[in-house]
Amino acid sequence: MAIKVCVISFLLTSVLFSLLYIPTRLKIHIHNFKPVINYFNLTTISNTSNTKPYPVTFAYLISASKGDSMKLKRMLYALYHPGNYYLIHMDYGAPEDEHRDIADFVAGDPVFGQVGNVWILGKPNLVTYRGPTMLATTLHALSLLLRTWDWDWFINLSASDYPLITQDDMIHAFSDLPRDLNFIQHTSRLGWKLNKRGKPMIIDPGLYSLNKSELWWVIKQRALPTAFKLYTGSAWTILSRSFSEYCIVGWDNLPRTLLLYYTNFVSSPEGYFQTVICNSEYYKNTTVNHDLHYITWDTPPKQHPRSLGLRDFRRMIQSNRPFARKFKKNAPVLNKIDRELLKRHRGEFAYGGWCSGSNGKTQKVCSSLQSENYGVLRPGPGSRRLKSLLTKLLSTRNFKKQQCR
Repeated sequence: MAIKVCVISFLLTSVLFSLLYIPTRLKIHIHNFKPVINYFNLTTISNTSNTKPYPVTFAYLISASKGDSMKLKRMLYALYHPGNYYLIHMDYGAPEDEHRDIADFVAGDPVFGQVGNVWILGKPNLVTYRGPTMLATTLHALSLLLRTWDWDWFINLSASDYPLITQDDMIHAFSDLPRDLNFIQHTSRLGWKLNKRGKPMIIDPGLYSLNKSELWWVIKQRALPTAFKLYTGSAWTILSRSFSEYCIVGWDNLPRTLLLYYTNFVSSPEGYFQTVICNSEYYKNTTVNHDLHYITWDTPPKQHPRSLGLRDFRRMIQSNRPFARKFKKNAPVLNKIDRELLKRHRGEFAYGGWCSGSNGKTQKVCSSLQSENYGVLRPGPGSRRLKSLLTKLLSTRNFKKQQCR
């Protein structure tokens, strides 16, 4: 039995590696639009070629599944900024008409066509959220984004997330931070997870089958590891470019070793990056123990967090966090966030210096890129709130005490 389990694990791990390293092209659904201006050569800071127009650049992975197309389109408008990069992954299990709807949406927006920084993953993966397929998709996205533009931090979000600040606020708040920081909520106190997740072994058919099905549970359990220490935490992270490269290249083999282990691990996205970074001598002191999300749970907690509503609005603002989850489609609180926090009108982008009117006056709608304003930031109250949270997290009293232990 043990030999059979080892053989199956080896085969599944081979499939997982193929998902990560087989060359996959980005399907850029904006080929019908030719850039009017090469905006990536514009800068209001310096004319030198090695200076980026914005002080900080983010690379986003936005994941969606069946029934998420409307939420995904709304979130992309709320999250968009010409200085960032966006990779969309629509689960293979979503209907073909939803895949086509998102493709047409990206191709039909003239700003996406001008800037060329929104991509759709050309070959989507089948995702079973309790298995390793979600982790495989994240690592796949990292490997692709590392081969494109020069960004500073990678952020993974789902279509059920929503920003609480503008991207100008986000860029401004992060501009003074060391670029090696990694925002990964983690703990080594696994509690009930030690026996319920550390010992059981699963097989995820999503690694080799195009038909979604339940996880397979191996009868025999494994002993807890002694070569490394297990950590757990939030699946939502903000990773530095350096640590992202380490996870893909794995020059000391730790990321690959742990990838082999987490292939058969329940809810691997909640433990893989935590265990890699906290067992790495080079990166373990770069951790900020926070996922920068506002999330609430039922009492006792269920498998998924509680859906947020209007009664949560004040607490979301007071949390000073840049993201919140999860939201239902067209929840009324999203309209309030758009109106009061993002200065966003229906079907338009969130406010930013890149689409502001002359003299910094807000346009009635933020619908087009103003070439003379490319590189301009107009942060607002959201930046001050986020900076307050970051200052607290990075204070002498909190930063080192909250790192890997």
